Amino acid sequence: MSKKYKIYNAMPYVVMVLPALIIFALFFIVPLIYTAKYSFYNWTNFSPELTFSGLTNYKKIFEDKILLVGIKNTLTYAITNVLLQSLIALPISVILNSKLKGRNQYRAIFFAPAVLSTLVVGYLWKYLLSSSDYGFINQVLVGAGFDKVNFFGDGKTALWMIILVEVWQWFGWAMVIYIGSLQSISEELYEAASVDGAGTMQKFWHITIPGLAPAIKINLVTGMISGLKVFDIVLSTTSGGPAHQTETILTLMFSKFSDGNYGYASAFGMVFLAVSMIVAIILLGAFKKWEDRLE
Repeated sequence: MSKKYKIYNAMPYVVMVLPALIIFALFFIVPLIYTAKYSFYNWTNFSPELTFSGLTNYKKIFEDKILLVGIKNTLTYAITNVLLQSLIALPISVILNSKLKGRNQYRAIFFAPAVLSTLVVGYLWKYLLSSSDYGFINQVLVGAGFDKVNFFGDGKTALWMIILVEVWQWFGWAMVIYIGSLQSISEELYEAASVDGAGTMQKFWHITIPGLAPAIKINLVTGMISGLKVFDIVLSTTSGGPAHQTETILTLMFSKFSDGNYGYASAFGMVFLAVSMIVAIILLGAFKKWEDRLE
């Protein structure tokens, strides 16, 4: 087969892939290149002319105590959120994969919050958990004889309330992925294990969990990356407060752009990209070792 004939055969695939590549380049590669470039410049509303400043923006970042709080909050949110989602979704998916009466209705109910806008969910829970007179949860607490709780106004509880709200919204998404993977596990494996005298927990650890390995990988990796990008739920509930206690990398980057400090904000973006890549590499490496052990 000639080289020219091979190229001719490959042309339909190139044509199909080309639009996606162009969109990806326009909306990711090009902005990334410009962001990397501007991160080395002093560019603000007060000095609109670009002035090369080297690593000055990056030095400022690592001297910024609020950024360190933002990185800590981002990692805390991402790790806790994705673990709680899986810990809740996994047993529920096993139950709803059984011959439970009304299981389709339960699946729909648990998945429903995932189709809502995160901003809508944030404003809804901000209303429900408000410490004002109209806050439903606090009305119930006061009616039961307890004191009001300032859920989003107290720095000790605000971040954890944001995490719980996001777990409520997204555990149904993880549940659906687990259910799909559970349905691909052959019933013959469970029947053979029963014949060998295996109990329910033994089947779960030695058949269900290895069978769910691809789904666990998808949920943890995508959930972790999504958690690192947390922005809208924080914006709609606390706006980074109180006293910057719920700031994340992206809320800080947004505030720097809003302040007109574009070079500094670009450096924030590059730091965020680096953190995301490091976390993704660690997770993928850990899952590769786990999958090798299962084979």
